[in-house]
Amino acid sequence: MPESPTSPPPASPTNAAAPSPVSALLRATVLFVAFLALQFLLFKSLLRFPSSRFLPAPRRSNSTWANGAVDDAEECKAGLIYVYDLPPEFNHDLVAHCDRLWPWYSFCPYLSNGGLGRPAAEIPALSAVVPNASLPNWYNTDQFPLEVIVHRRLLSHRCRTIDASLATAFYVPFYAGLDVGSHLWGPNNTVADRDRAGTRLLRWLREQPFFRKSGGWDHFITLGRITWDFRRYGADGWGTNLVLMPGMENVTRLVIEGDRLDPLDVGVPYPTGFHPRRAADVRAWQEHVLSLERGNLFGFAGAPRSGFRDDFRDVLLEECEDAGSEYCRAVDCRGTRCNDNGAAVMRLFMGSRFCLQPRGDSFTRRSMFDCMVAGAVPVLFWRRTAYDAYRWFLPARSRGEEGEWSVFIDRRALRVGNVSVRDVLEGYSERRVRRMRERVVEMIPRLVYGSSADGLGDGMEDALDVALSGVLERFRRRRWSIAHEAERPPGRLVAGAPRRGSSKTTAPPTSNGRNGSVIGQRASRHRSTAASSAYIKTVLSEAPASRSKSLQQS
Repeated sequence: MPESPTSPPPASPTNAAAPSPVSALLRATVLFVAFLALQFLLFKSLLRFPSSRFLPAPRRSNSTWANGAVDDAEECKAGLIYVYDLPPEFNHDLVAHCDRLWPWYSFCPYLSNGGLGRPAAEIPALSAVVPNASLPNWYNTDQFPLEVIVHRRLLSHRCRTIDASLATAFYVPFYAGLDVGSHLWGPNNTVADRDRAGTRLLRWLREQPFFRKSGGWDHFITLGRITWDFRRYGADGWGTNLVLMPGMENVTRLVIEGDRLDPLDVGVPYPTGFHPRRAADVRAWQEHVLSLERGNLFGFAGAPRSGFRDDFRDVLLEECEDAGSEYCRAVDCRGTRCNDNGAAVMRLFMGSRFCLQPRGDSFTRRSMFDCMVAGAVPVLFWRRTAYDAYRWFLPARSRGEEGEWSVFIDRRALRVGNVSVRDVLEGYSERRVRRMRERVVEMIPRLVYGSSADGLGDGMEDALDVALSGVLERFRRRRWSIAHEAERPPGRLVAGAPRRGSSKTTAPPTSNGRNGSVIGQRASRHRSTAASSAYIKTVLSEAPASRSKSLQQS
């Protein structure tokens, strides 16, 4: 007999047994546990992949100092620093999308801890190289996060002001290196992609009253890649055109490798893995590297470049092989061995008295700073690798002090076999080598970026302290120059006397590899001093910048 149309179907609720209170409670418990598990996974993902929250908030605020009253007025005697609050597309958003910055791997781990990277304690290979006492000061730091490291430090700097009218210097926290790095590779990346953020940033900056007032001469920026990545030559050349864009004519640039002929480029050390918290941490590391028994006369970390004709690295690898394992050890950096955690390179340098430092994709490599932090003496083959590039940080070449902390070997003589690396280095007495190593170790504080917002303390300056001192002194001299110009008859004049020679830059002929461009040789030689570099020319016109009409240094 068919069922009545009004009869409930077998599965209807009216036909089912009423749930017991126990089963309802069990279901609710399961749902609650699942919810907590999901929240935990989301929380872990936020910790693993840094977002815009990686930047610290000011500690205290008043109308003058963003981070509270300064205990000692002398600390900020050189001036106060104003940090622009840029639209997030120029910094925060780049960090938030860190998994898109490189085509080969996620850059997120390297931007954790404010750009310092993962702690060495989490990386067995690196923690095996660093003594336990120094382990909290070591991180797996990439060579390109300078912009993030400096921005984070300046937000908490004791001399940061939130009142722009009181500022001596203005910092522009644009992560230009991270931005352009995301557009350097791939078939679909265009010149417009590489220039877009810089163009928008400068449009925004020219609307700011203090930038308009000075023309940008009291503003500074950090560039976390080499300067050649920001100077495009040709319609479809390498990199972005940021440095040559209208609006950048007067902005001081702290860059890991600058153009020695452009006075606005100030070379600052590459970030290494050593980020001490205080002066005592530095001294402990200095004592450690000085006490090490170094079994190798010299070491070399690198890989031959198959795309280079007569690659000089091949020459150095042959020199190491000819010297034998008793005198030399090499680390083959093909693949990612030297980039993954830096342990192999640090172990090599900490066991060598000297380390060979040829040019890389550009004239300087991060390896030179790794070498010196490890307490080894760098052996250079291009003077531009260090002597002309880091005048605020390394002893002045003009006074002939480069021989106190480095060895220079003529690469041409080495290539043709007139000299050998082993013979040159064996010519230094043990006493002389010890003095050179002590001089290198003495320089370590100025070559590293501390992790504390308050700096190293105890009168010790790190690389950022040195850079800020130089920037503030440069701007002080410029103000002095402007005050004296006011007494002159009106006219289109520039501050200071013209410097000899030209600051015209030379374009790199080709580009290669992940680190940037291959730099062409310059015919002329240029010598600059810290004193003359303190003056810069002001160009208030917004006419397009060009290579043939570049700034002069007075």
